[in-house]
Amino acid sequence: MVTINVGMFQTLALSVVAIYVGEFIRQQFPIWKKYCIPAPVIGGTLFAIMTTCLYSLDLLTFKFDYKTINTFFYNVFFAAMGFAASFALLKKGGKLVLIFSILAAILAILQNVLSLGLGVLLNMDPLIALMSGSIPLTGGHGNAAAFAPIAEQMGANGAIEVAIAAATFGLVAGCILGGPLGRRLIQKHQLSDQISAEQPINEEDNSKLPRISYRRSSQAAFLLLLACGIGQTLFVLCQAIFPQVNIPIHVMSMLGGLVLRLVLDSTKRDHQALYESIGIIGEISLAIFVSIVIVTMQLWKLADLALPLIIILTLQVVLCYLFCVFITFRLCGKNYDAAIIATGHSGFGLGAVPVSMATMTAVCSSYHYSKIAFFVVPLIGGFISNISNALIITLFLNIAQGMA
Repeated sequence: MVTINVGMFQTLALSVVAIYVGEFIRQQFPIWKKYCIPAPVIGGTLFAIMTTCLYSLDLLTFKFDYKTINTFFYNVFFAAMGFAASFALLKKGGKLVLIFSILAAILAILQNVLSLGLGVLLNMDPLIALMSGSIPLTGGHGNAAAFAPIAEQMGANGAIEVAIAAATFGLVAGCILGGPLGRRLIQKHQLSDQISAEQPINEEDNSKLPRISYRRSSQAAFLLLLACGIGQTLFVLCQAIFPQVNIPIHVMSMLGGLVLRLVLDSTKRDHQALYESIGIIGEISLAIFVSIVIVTMQLWKLADLALPLIIILTLQVVLCYLFCVFITFRLCGKNYDAAIIATGHSGFGLGAVPVSMATMTAVCSSYHYSKIAFFVVPLIGGFISNISNALIITLFLNIAQGMA
């Protein structure tokens, strides 16, 4: 078998090509958009399947140099997530934000308990079993691509492939589950004619936002790099103070972004266009690092794990459904807004925030809009849950390492 060495920038270029291919397929076949499967996942998976076929035929194998460039992009993405925070936004959601934040964290904990417990019963490596918990489900492809390499460094070979496969499964499952779940809650409890009990949250008038300029875009890039620098400094300090605790560097980069966001907000100036620029760079970084991870996947490592993985993920869907119906819906108010929030929770609890938005939109199009749900779900799923889940994942990674 011939081995082809692929350099760092060649790997980066391949990941960009995979994004273009994935976007083309999304345009030609709308079903991929319907199920909220992102372009990097589609294109990257196609490339991974191709390399797997070449490997299976004993023709070619590829050796990628990607770890350094991938670390850079996922740290930039998590720094951008830190900039998404705002205490002003937290105040708008009030008590519901706090309740839903706790519920999202509890579901993430249960997902990890389930994956580790079943992994032990199925004689799986605990670290590999954990790759079917909150890392790919509540965390999505972003956390799967960020945390799975840490598991591999701990000795779990194939962790990246398992985590990415589980995240892709979760995206599809979340899209399929959300709509029926929301409709069932609304019809069973006769909520279709109920008026939202929460005060409506005013939607921003995007037409009044200043245009994104070169100055703001360059400032956004500089701030993200500064946030990553702050993050690495915090990472070094944490390693020195807590040497036994494995805190990923990208969590510190997210904290660096949060610190800078708070500093900017304290100036009382309008930074909305700047935050939009930061968000755009973050989304680009997310697409690239997810694509790199999937392009470099070695799918043949999944062969021996297929059945145990399917068993765990199937039970994860059952867990998420029961939790959203009997816990999230009831504790969030047991009203129409709560039904839409539960729908959204099933979306990012299994897949990602875009899945939540898609399923919530689908349900609301059949009934009526819920302003509070469309505020709370992306706030928790897009930011607060990332922080709590990162801490939960770090805890369970250390637990799984001790069990291995």
